[in-house]
Amino acid sequence: MDRVSQLADRQTTPSASYPFGALVCSLSIGALLAVATPSFVRAETISGALAKAYVTSPELNAQRAAVRAADESMPRALSGYRPTITATADAGYQHTETGTRDINTTPRGVGVTVNQNLWNGNRTANSVRQVDSQIFQSREQMRISEQTLLGNAASSYMNVLRDTAIYNLRRNNVDVLAEQLRQVRDRFAVGEVTRTDVAQSEAALAQGNSDAFVAQSNLQTSLANYRQFIGEQPKSLSPAQPLEKLVPRSLDQAISSSQSQHPSIVAALHSADAAELAVKLAEGQLYPTVGLTGNVSRRYDAQNSPGSRSYTAAVVGQLSVPIYEGGAVYALVRQSKEQFGQARLIADLQREQVRSQVVSAWGFWQNSRQLIESVQAQVRAAEIALNGVREEARVGQRTTLDVLNAQQSLLNARVNLVTAQRDRVVGSYSLLSAVGNLSARTLGLNAPNYDPTVHYDQVKGKWIGLRTPDGR
Repeated sequence: MDRVSQLADRQTTPSASYPFGALVCSLSIGALLAVATPSFVRAETISGALAKAYVTSPELNAQRAAVRAADESMPRALSGYRPTITATADAGYQHTETGTRDINTTPRGVGVTVNQNLWNGNRTANSVRQVDSQIFQSREQMRISEQTLLGNAASSYMNVLRDTAIYNLRRNNVDVLAEQLRQVRDRFAVGEVTRTDVAQSEAALAQGNSDAFVAQSNLQTSLANYRQFIGEQPKSLSPAQPLEKLVPRSLDQAISSSQSQHPSIVAALHSADAAELAVKLAEGQLYPTVGLTGNVSRRYDAQNSPGSRSYTAAVVGQLSVPIYEGGAVYALVRQSKEQFGQARLIADLQREQVRSQVVSAWGFWQNSRQLIESVQAQVRAAEIALNGVREEARVGQRTTLDVLNAQQSLLNARVNLVTAQRDRVVGSYSLLSAVGNLSARTLGLNAPNYDPTVHYDQVKGKWIGLRTPDGR
């Protein structure tokens, strides 16, 4: 076998300049991409990479902080059931002149006032229910962020594998074309081929170098995206498999699951609940309010009487009945009803959008397996065709251009297979995300699962305190 055949039959060429080490791309049925490293180096798995992203992602941690901030709305709403206590104190100097004498006193006093709401048109109860819906909505927003992060992290992981394999295929192609150009020039020197054959080989090598530079640029972009989503530079990546056992078994099952559990739909439903309660809160402003006020005070030097003391204690019930508020409250009620109607329409819109995403992701997922099988057949046929063209070229039945075209067809087929294998894996994550079930818990990631109820339980019953549960 000549030097060109040996180079062309190699699947990849290890590159000393590549930051991970040598790359091995397997094109057998069912195989995916891998970064080859020495046996003593433990390769990163896609599950490990996703676990790192789940724990360290600034975007997801920011959304978790937003959920914790929303939790604090609950003790604020519950404060409507609790009394408010105010302490007062005053002191001063008073000079009084009468017809017979001058009086100098220092009037002063202390007091405590307690206000307790008894009924305010159910505004406190409805406010608590509204906040509850808003907290659930914020948790669903966190689930959306989690799905987005895990999907992006999986894509960036597979993109590094794909672009690494393509880069090495392109580099190997440059080696093949360079060796072929050398042989063509040798044959041209002895008159076996024409100057046209040399020019064709030179043009193919220039194109191969250009494609290798593009592949290198794409790889650098994928490395940067990996760093963005995973939180560290990739060192050695293991092959990844599609989530065959986690995706739904049928399109109907996928649609049904998405309509009941997708975080976008659930968040929209909670938003509609909060909007409905906003109507009741607005209507509550038209109802009477009943409250109780208790006051205790002690005064000294009162009423221009030096040395005098007085003590007062009182409990007063209050009833306030709104008569007319200038029409503002009525407008607020009507506005809240329109916003409630809008929220319900948005929930319907989310259902349709999610359904469309599921159908699209399902179609992509179903076609990905057939695509891989088709491209694998293309690779096998291109390998056979290249071998045949080489043999025919040796006996003068094929030209240099025919060989170059056959080599390019095989290279394109191998690149397509690498891309199809990547798409198969990413497609499974996309389908799971479209259904609304892409989460650290579902994937079984080796990472502590973030439970938003822990912080909620810590703060919902707090009556007093400035520090957050983590000590800030």
